[in-house]
Amino acid sequence: MLNRMENELYKKVVDYMLENDAFSQWLGLELKELKKGYVKLSAVIKPQMMNGIGSVHGGITFAMADSAFAFACNMDNRKSVALDLSISFTHPGKVGDIFTIVCEEINSTRKTGLYEVKIWNQNEKMMALFKATAYRLDMPVIPETN
Repeated sequence: MLNRMENELYKKVVDYMLENDAFSQWLGLELKELKKGYVKLSAVIKPQMMNGIGSVHGGITFAMADSAFAFACNMDNRKSVALDLSISFTHPGKVGDIFTIVCEEINSTRKTGLYEVKIWNQNEKMMALFKATAYRLDMPVIPETN
């Protein structure tokens, strides 16, 4: 029973965050899978996301990873903010690519969390690897839920 209730809370929080996040909506992020400490998203690369040399702008890839991280570290309705973020770009993306963005919680304590995000294209080629540390605040994401 607790797992079902937890999963309902995770979905409610992530849906709330996505509804109120205009930039993630512009990125075209779609929620594909959700469980404790884990979020899987997808997005199609659009022409407006390209840089001047014909590949996906690094800021777009970073933003997709950052959104997945935000959803994963806030899903328990404990507001969390980033302490540290880093990304390694492994391959350039192109218009029409379908990115799958997977965030997994590596470690969690009462005050911090460590997360890893991997971004893959439709050919299962890793496009980027992102690592993030979250700091947990003592306030809810959705006030009426707690």
